[in-house]
Amino acid sequence: MASVTTRINQIKQPRGGFIKPSDMTVEYQNDRVELNSEENVHASIVGMSVDYLTRFMNGAPLEDAFAISLRGAKMAESFGIKGSFTNAVKLLYKIKGLDDTSITNACKLTTFDVWFRNAPAAMMAKNYKETNPDRKTVENIRIMVNRSLAFFKKYGPVTKDGFTFEPVDGRVSDYQRMCETKKGSWGGYTSTVETGDGDFLTRDTLWDFKVTGSEPTSKHTLQLLMYWIMGQHSKQEVFKTITKIGIFNPRLNKVYLFAVNNLPKEIIEVVETEIICY
Repeated sequence: MASVTTRINQIKQPRGGFIKPSDMTVEYQNDRVELNSEENVHASIVGMSVDYLTRFMNGAPLEDAFAISLRGAKMAESFGIKGSFTNAVKLLYKIKGLDDTSITNACKLTTFDVWFRNAPAAMMAKNYKETNPDRKTVENIRIMVNRSLAFFKKYGPVTKDGFTFEPVDGRVSDYQRMCETKKGSWGGYTSTVETGDGDFLTRDTLWDFKVTGSEPTSKHTLQLLMYWIMGQHSKQEVFKTITKIGIFNPRLNKVYLFAVNNLPKEIIEVVETEIICY
């Protein structure tokens, strides 16, 4: 049983990857703005803050935009970190926009994500009290969110954010889901890949945000391919029009796109049967 990213780390891809990053088309969005060279909080916190603030500024309710952070805070409570959810809610409602205070509180709030995504690692991670982005970090986050909003003006609108792969009628308990995945599959999930959530969908493209300083890797393209396949297996209506997978990196201000119909069916079948294990 694994998440999408954990499963990717378990397998060896063919040379260059199932989808070679060099096969993606690339477009540079030049806003003539330079980022500060240094940031004082972990790259994952910066990335999640950019992602969630973009969702919020794009119209999503705060509770939806930072849903994973809130779920993580509840998990922290279950591990004995008392007051986690109360503190998370206090941080949430201090987020109003892209002012310094809002961005600082977004960084603090996203520290709870690790409890949901990787609870064993959470004990070693910095908590919200220890996370205090400096002026340069706050400025970078603001620039990257604005770049993301400009990106969606061109490539949007967003049809769904924070998407998952439950079946169309998949409102069941966690216990029922566990039983179903042990039998085979539950929507897009299987007993091998039982968790995973993506960033954004537009009408015809499944998007992932990367806020790294480097170009995409074969792990990134496989993650997108797995998301696309899982979306098709979920039979959710919103995935039926998706024909492309893409990455937007607001740090590099680059867009990367790949048309799934350019991929041989044999590769899709290998990922379906040997990696996701339908």
